[in-house]
Amino acid sequence: MSFQNIVVPVDGSETSLAAVAKATDFAKTFNSKITVVQVMVLDPYIAAEYISATQTNDLIERARTSIVDNLSAVKSKLAAQGIDVETKLLEGQTVHTEIVKAAQDAQADLIIIGSHGRTGLKKFFLGSVAQSVLGSSDIPVMVVRK
Repeated sequence: MSFQNIVVPVDGSETSLAAVAKATDFAKTFNSKITVVQVMVLDPYIAAEYISATQTNDLIERARTSIVDNLSAVKSKLAAQGIDVETKLLEGQTVHTEIVKAAQDAQADLIIIGSHGRTGLKKFFLGSVAQSVLGSSDIPVMVVRK
């Protein structure tokens, strides 16, 4: 099996950087392109004007700047290793839905995602993006724990 395009969601955590490291290994082995994505969650109550009228919002712009900086840092790291890399800032209300959609749009062969490994009440209240991606994607998903 060959992996032409690997999608790696990041969020700035050490766990997502572990997924980037695993994707780097795959990219080097299979000469793959990596598409790094990060989702900016848009709360409809806070972002109503932004969503409907394309008006600016200070909180949203600060979040966007932080995400762009994070994506740029990851892109620089991968490019320095000779990996073909693309970054995408995604906007939506449900993180796992945006990740799966981005992977489909990119015609990805694999999604490599980090998991914090939460269990019990933490998992119940905080949920698991990795688990949701795994359950809703028809593209193979590799879950990496730090």
